[in-house]
Amino acid sequence: MNVDGGSKGVSRGARQPEDQGEVREGSALRVLFLCTGNSARSQIAEALLTRKAHGRFLVKSAGTEPAAAVNPGALEVLKDYGIDWNGFPKHVDSVRRENWDLVITVCDRAKESCSTMPGQPLFAHWGIPDPAAVPDDDARRRAFRETVQFLSRRIDLLLALPFESLERRALELRLDAL
Repeated sequence: MNVDGGSKGVSRGARQPEDQGEVREGSALRVLFLCTGNSARSQIAEALLTRKAHGRFLVKSAGTEPAAAVNPGALEVLKDYGIDWNGFPKHVDSVRRENWDLVITVCDRAKESCSTMPGQPLFAHWGIPDPAAVPDDDARRRAFRETVQFLSRRIDLLLALPFESLERRALELRLDAL
């Protein structure tokens, strides 16, 4: 299975190195994914955008009530898609002072509790049910796969947006519509 969408350039300046996903901080668009536990949805989103953007974005994730570890189901599904992820849950306060260009919430609770961040980033909400909350093992595995597919499609659309040419409000409206 492959999640690389081959999307076109979304960069903020100088061309980014594409070999190892290196990011030159000054020119990369800074994206933060927020969730409650930062153990499944936001970790998956961070891993997918990091992979698909090939170093054109600086991507992190955080949670309002971070779990002790990344959910094994998230790690398993990412591995199924060829991503060997080694992220770890972080509290939103550990990244709050950074200047983000875009903050994307992936759960309703995070959207409610993180409505502002310094530096006036653009906000978008990509609400999706928590796959870890599904009680049945087979259904939970299916929910994790569906989460990857949902987030992968949204990220492909994000990567296709012409960030350099859109005015702030137009960009915000398009991000919310994804």
